[in-house]
Amino acid sequence: VSLQMMKHAWDNYKRYAWGLNELKPISKQGHSSNLFGNIQGATIVDALDTLYIMEMKEEFKEAKEWVEKNLDFNVNAEISVFEVNIRFVGGLLSAYYLSGEEVFRKKAVELGEKLLPAFNTPTGIPWALLNIKSGIGRNWPWASGGSSILAEFGTLHLEFVHLSHLSGNPVFAEKVMNIRKVLNRLDKPEGLYPNYLNPSSGQWGQHHVSIGGLGDSFYEYLLKAWLMSDKTDEDGKKMYYDAVQAIETHLIRKSSGGLTYIAEWKGGLLEHKMGHLTCFAGGMFALGADGAPSDKTGHHIELGAEIARTCHESYDRTRMKLGPEAFRFDGGVEAIATRQNEKYYILRPEVIETYMYMWRLTHDPKYREWGWEAVEALEKHCRVDGGYSGIRDVYNNHESHDDVQQSFFLSETLKYLYLLFSEDDLLPFEHWVFNTEAHPLPVLHKDDVNNEENQN
Repeated sequence: VSLQMMKHAWDNYKRYAWGLNELKPISKQGHSSNLFGNIQGATIVDALDTLYIMEMKEEFKEAKEWVEKNLDFNVNAEISVFEVNIRFVGGLLSAYYLSGEEVFRKKAVELGEKLLPAFNTPTGIPWALLNIKSGIGRNWPWASGGSSILAEFGTLHLEFVHLSHLSGNPVFAEKVMNIRKVLNRLDKPEGLYPNYLNPSSGQWGQHHVSIGGLGDSFYEYLLKAWLMSDKTDEDGKKMYYDAVQAIETHLIRKSSGGLTYIAEWKGGLLEHKMGHLTCFAGGMFALGADGAPSDKTGHHIELGAEIARTCHESYDRTRMKLGPEAFRFDGGVEAIATRQNEKYYILRPEVIETYMYMWRLTHDPKYREWGWEAVEALEKHCRVDGGYSGIRDVYNNHESHDDVQQSFFLSETLKYLYLLFSEDDLLPFEHWVFNTEAHPLPVLHKDDVNNEENQN
């Protein structure tokens, strides 16, 4: 079914928005997000590996030809370093590792080089926004005191280590290792990492902590850096398990109805709200269970299962059986969105991602059942004639579509669904680590690294 869904999403993108970043499935035209500046083709690059894994050979070939002829980084525009890294660099790296086609390696390294000026700050903590023609960077104007964002500068590690691996140029790995050094030197409030860090002073901005937006993938990449290094990156491992300990102590709570959730921390005060983005953490805890201190393995799996259940409840308690952007545990409600601007669903993958990890690590059939419920809801409410669209209010009887088919729907949501219903030997966890946009990157086995060094 996810194959047919992918075909519907891709065919319509191709028909109405080919070469543009994303599709507007109701208006049947292209959608350009300012995240990518003037770089085009986000959906194509994000979907390459999904097409390959689903054996959509014709579509993959067309996509590859578009990349060869049309993917151009010489644009005079400001891009989000984080979004371009996880979608474009990540997508190109995976396409290369899966298909062996040299064009993808070449383009990935070329783009990586274009991103390097973002690190030209006093601390080496990169800017959020970069003009890739002029090399001038800056931060989001709304971010606390001109700060860079934890999830943004903390979600470069996997891709940049692979860029060094594939180019023989150590500079990429050095840039991301330096980020770790800066973080290790700093005092952490209660062992937690605030979401904001000033790249000039090297000091934290406001003491807000989140495992959802602004923080999320930083934690994911600590664990995955260790896994991707074939469990040799002891620093990443220690940072991850220490962080989880602090998260458990300060952010994880249980509602009166027995639902485990991860709250947001605002300078010591808890806000009892959990974002859809935070739902990835169920899969993360389960994936990290194996390396946890020996007495804690079962506990981490259990934590993953509890987060998965809470996130399933956030879906189940809506009319459309699709989860809201954020849901609360206060004022007598549990796992329900109470604010109008949090009731939307934009085809996000995190809940299905957690189902996929929980299925692979426990084989409890309920995760496939829950995944199937999500498929039925997507087909019923998000599928339109021209593709798939997000929904403005998941508690409503009637769909109000937002008219965007996000590139991550093809990259993540449909890939995780496909993997949830596939055998475990498709992209097995001992050989592959998924970047935060669901792009699989190979584990760098110790002998691979030594061979590379001998060849260089």
